[in-house]
Amino acid sequence: MLYHSVLPVLSEFDLRVYREVVPPDHYLRKVLRVVPWQKFYERLAPYYSPDQGRPAESPVLMLKLEYLRYHHNLSDREVLARAKTDLGFRYFLQVPLRWKLPDPSSLCIFRGRLGVEGFRQVFHEVVRTAREHGVVKDRLRIKDATHVIADIAVPSTLALVAQIRDKLLAAAEPFAPLLVAGERVNLEQLREATATLKPAERLVTRLAQLREMLVWADALTPPDAAAMQRAWQTFLDRRDLAHKILQDQERPGATDRTVSTTDPDARRAKHGKWFEGYLVDILLDPEGGIITAIDVLPAHGDEAGDALTLICQEEAVHGNDVQCLSIDGVGFNGPVLRALEDPDGVHVDTYVPVPQEPAGGLFTPQDFPLDAERDEVICPAGHTSQCHYHDDQKQTTRYYFDPQVCRQCPLLSQCMKHAPGRRGRAVCKSDYQAEHDRARQKVGTPQYAAIRREHPKVERKLGEVMNRHGGRRAHYRSRPKVLIQELLACMATNIKCLVRSLCAPDSAQGSTT
Repeated sequence: MLYHSVLPVLSEFDLRVYREVVPPDHYLRKVLRVVPWQKFYERLAPYYSPDQGRPAESPVLMLKLEYLRYHHNLSDREVLARAKTDLGFRYFLQVPLRWKLPDPSSLCIFRGRLGVEGFRQVFHEVVRTAREHGVVKDRLRIKDATHVIADIAVPSTLALVAQIRDKLLAAAEPFAPLLVAGERVNLEQLREATATLKPAERLVTRLAQLREMLVWADALTPPDAAAMQRAWQTFLDRRDLAHKILQDQERPGATDRTVSTTDPDARRAKHGKWFEGYLVDILLDPEGGIITAIDVLPAHGDEAGDALTLICQEEAVHGNDVQCLSIDGVGFNGPVLRALEDPDGVHVDTYVPVPQEPAGGLFTPQDFPLDAERDEVICPAGHTSQCHYHDDQKQTTRYYFDPQVCRQCPLLSQCMKHAPGRRGRAVCKSDYQAEHDRARQKVGTPQYAAIRREHPKVERKLGEVMNRHGGRRAHYRSRPKVLIQELLACMATNIKCLVRSLCAPDSAQGSTT
C-alpha cells in the first residue's frame, strides 16, 4: 500500500545541518537539481496496491538508493550501511537525520515489484529529461555491444545432466510421488553399476535415464487451476529445460547450448575470448554522451539485428526520428541493412565498415557487374556467365563461367590462380547486393570518415558502464534480471553526463568525497 503521508519531511534542524555539512557544490546536490525525481513517483505508483498491504517505502526513496548503489558500484547492504552515516547520501535521499532507512531486502522486493518494464520507464524518463534540456540530438546514433559474465559456475556435461535430473525429480514430487520415489531407487542402482565406467560412458547411461524420466513427466496430468499454481509452473519450466539439454546433446555444433541450470538464459560465445553470459547492446548519442536505448541478448544473440530493435525502441518512446546510425563490422548484414534503410520503415542512413577483400591481385566479385534482366554476370573481359544456382541457406547466387572461355581469356592470370578444370570462374552475388554496394559506396566519403571518427565514443561509454558502474559481471540470474541491472547502470551513467552538461564544468565530478 502506498501513501503520500509516508514520505519523509525535513525539519528546520535537518535543513540547517545539511546546509552546514553538505557543501553547495556537492555532486549529489547537482543530481537533485538536474533530475526531476518527483516525476518518478507518478510513474512508479501504479506498481503498488492502493488499498492492500502495509504502508510501503516511497518508490522515489528506493529508486534513489538504487541510483546510489550503481553510481558508487556498491551492494544492497553497502549502500544502506553508507547511507546511515554519510550525510551527503542522507541529504540526497531527503530523509531526516533520525529517519530509519529500509532493510536491504527491501531493495530486492522493489526490483521484483517494478520488473523490466518499470525500470525501462525510469531509464527513458532520464533520457526524456536530457532531451528537454537539449542534451540529446537526433543527428547520429552509435551502436555497439559488449559481454556480461554470468553469475554461474559452468559444470561439465555429466554434472549438467545430473543437475537437471535432480531438479526435475524435486519439481515433479508433489504431483507424482510414487514415480519419483521409484526413479530415485533406480538412480542409486545406476550409480553403483556405473561407478567404474569412464565419464563418456556414464554420460550415455544418464542421458538414457533422463529420456525415460521425461516419458512419464510429459504424461503427467495438470492439476486443477494449474496456471495459478507456482509449483506446477516450476515443474513445466524444468521439464522444458530437460528437453532442451537433451536436444543439445543431439546437436554437438549448436550455438545456443544451455550451459547452466541455475541460469538457463546464459550462453557461451566468443567476444575477444570465450565467456558464458550475455551481450549488452546500447545506442549512444555522441553529442551529449547519453545512452538512448539498451537491450540485453544471450551471448550468441543477433547483435546486428538488434540495431533495428534499439532504433524502434527509442523512436517509439520519444517520438523522434534518428537520421544516421553507425555500427561496427557486424552490421555489414544484408537483411539488417535493408530493414534499417527501408524508406517505409525506420529509414536510417547506416554507416558500417565493409570487409576487406583478400589480397592477391585477382578480380573481386565487385568487378563482375550483374545483369538483372538476364540473370547473369559479366567478367572484366566482357564474357557472360554460363549457369548459376541459388543457395537458400546463404542467400547467395553462384554464377559459373564456361571453362573453355576462361582458358582462352587474356585476363586469366588476373582472374584465377590456377587454370580452370571442369568449371570456370565462380562468382557469388548476395541477394542483398544492392545494400552491400550502398555500404561500399559510402566508404571513403567525408561524412563516412567523420562518423567513424566518432565511433570510439561508444566503446569508451561501454567501458565506463562496465568498469565503473558494475555492468561487467551479472549480479543476478536470468536475462530479465540482468537487463534490470544494465538499465540501472546505464541510468547512473546518463545522470553523470547530465550533471556534466548542465552544471559548471569545474565542479561536475562523478564521485563524492
